[in-house]
Amino acid sequence: MTASTWDLLDHAHDALRTAVDGVPAGAWGRPTPCHQWNVGQVLRHAAGDQLAYAARLTGGPGPAEDPFAPSAAPVGAPAQLLAPALAAAAEAFAAVAPGTAEVPVPLPPFTVTAESAVGAAALDAAVHAWDVAVATGRPSPLTPALAAALRPAAEVFAEPLRGFAYAPALVPGPDAADDPAGSLLAFLGRRPDWTPPHA
Repeated sequence: MTASTWDLLDHAHDALRTAVDGVPAGAWGRPTPCHQWNVGQVLRHAAGDQLAYAARLTGGPGPAEDPFAPSAAPVGAPAQLLAPALAAAAEAFAAVAPGTAEVPVPLPPFTVTAESAVGAAALDAAVHAWDVAVATGRPSPLTPALAAALRPAAEVFAEPLRGFAYAPALVPGPDAADDPAGSLLAFLGRRPDWTPPHA
């Protein structure tokens, strides 16, 4: 397992890895909060996004397919799909020094500070970890501390990507001030109380 030297990204990668490792056999076709994608497609999208961040940083190869049009083909070996993507992103970000003013990212605004770039990659991994976990009936990996640490990146990236990567923001619940995870999910257009349709 490759560490990025950025705690936020490493924690988000751990959350995604744990969520994917815990998917029960036969559950890859289940619906997710990303209503157009099943669990397997969210995995393919999340892995592709991490490869896209690595490619922007290193000039190396990006994902083999468009992360925003993930294949619905059965997932054969999820760990083999995810592990190289997380390792590539971690290795790429390990070379990014804190305080760097201009770091390339694959989404608008395309160049941001080091901290925002790391936050964007971490946000992507952690939110998709939540998607996978709740779709398979498992606890949310978004702790209050992780959600609060991801919020600054959400503030930078969500608005330019509304209608593409993120849905319109939802009205947060009355306990939003005491629920950083729920507040973050609502801001990103996800229902914090989402449950699988069959549950």
